[in-house]
Amino acid sequence: MRDGGRIAAAIEVLTDLETRRVPAKVALKTWSDRSRFAGAKDRAFVSGLVLDALRTRRSTGWRMGDDSARAAVLGVLAWGWRWPTDRLAQAAAEDPHGPGALTETETAALAAPRDLDEAPAAVRGDYPDWLDPHLARVFGEARADEAAALAQRAPVDLRINTLKTEPERAFKALQPLGAEPITDLATAARIPAPDPAVRTGAVETIPAFHKGWFEVQDLGSQRAALMAGDIKGKQVLDFCAGGGGKSLALAMAMGNTGQLYAYDNDARRMADIIPRAQRAGVRNLQVRSPVIPNALNGLDGKMDIVFVDAPCTGSGTWRRHPDTKWRLTPDQLDRRLAEQDAVLDQASAFVKPGGRLVYVTCSLFAEENEDRVAAFLARNGAFAQGKGSMRLSPLSAGTDGFFAQVLTRAA
Repeated sequence: MRDGGRIAAAIEVLTDLETRRVPAKVALKTWSDRSRFAGAKDRAFVSGLVLDALRTRRSTGWRMGDDSARAAVLGVLAWGWRWPTDRLAQAAAEDPHGPGALTETETAALAAPRDLDEAPAAVRGDYPDWLDPHLARVFGEARADEAAALAQRAPVDLRINTLKTEPERAFKALQPLGAEPITDLATAARIPAPDPAVRTGAVETIPAFHKGWFEVQDLGSQRAALMAGDIKGKQVLDFCAGGGGKSLALAMAMGNTGQLYAYDNDARRMADIIPRAQRAGVRNLQVRSPVIPNALNGLDGKMDIVFVDAPCTGSGTWRRHPDTKWRLTPDQLDRRLAEQDAVLDQASAFVKPGGRLVYVTCSLFAEENEDRVAAFLARNGAFAQGKGSMRLSPLSAGTDGFFAQVLTRAA
């Protein structure tokens, strides 16, 4: 495909996404299925352009003076991908597959965009208006800057698996991908976010990945797992295990000692845990599937640590899933709050006297974080706020947005 066809495809995908209100991956797959002529580079180009347009949809629309999908794509190419106007004009006008020649208004906007400093916080931060009070409650006047950091491309973070290798060996294996160490965490590595115009190698192409030497895991997620503390030889339950990312991090911290149980109320999300654990060299894991009736029988009041990575809005992961911020609704937020209350109450039953409950979300909102902790403590007199809390964001910590709070059960 030539540039004009790729640009037109990105506009088509964005329009479909907005019309049907479907996830970006669904709209991209729909386009891909009917575009068999598109090669791997074409698909990567279109996908990257669509996601970048979603990241900065409102600020780009403001600068262009136009909220359309076409304006979003043109603005991202000009200001995010740094295409000269003549290249953009040539691609747009390509016959027969380009999206159509630039208009005089578009050319003028690209040359002299509206001043973003005059825009409201929600426009500068690229989020829906209804979320402004929620972000203002947490970040105050810095909310636009915090949210703008969530509109940038994210790096690829890796957790070096010390069950299989040492950090020094892992970094040697990662040299071809330009991985960098994290100063205060020896088991973490980071591959910087790629330039939009550069196609980078995939982590999965490194043989060491298949040996289990490292896992792709955001640095914030790695730090959240560390909130469990010293868990070697302990009885640990990962109550919302999902795909097992934090389960594997907990297993590494345990050094294959003690016993780790992984559970999730949706068995489909747990499909990859066992093969991932085998690749990582984990030997102390028991997967408790909800397919089995009373899967957690025998664990009540027995766990030293219950780790709860609760279902949430995922607002802290907007860098990686930018479409979700535009599809989130007040009703969905309310449902998440109810789910978080329920999962905390359910998980607390497995904490032994003197044990700890670690509550984690990848959300920025106080309603899903501090408020849920306060509500849980008000309902459960046996628990108290323990030592250890954490709030991370891309602007403050260079990670996805995360919250964690340690709660302790009276002995």
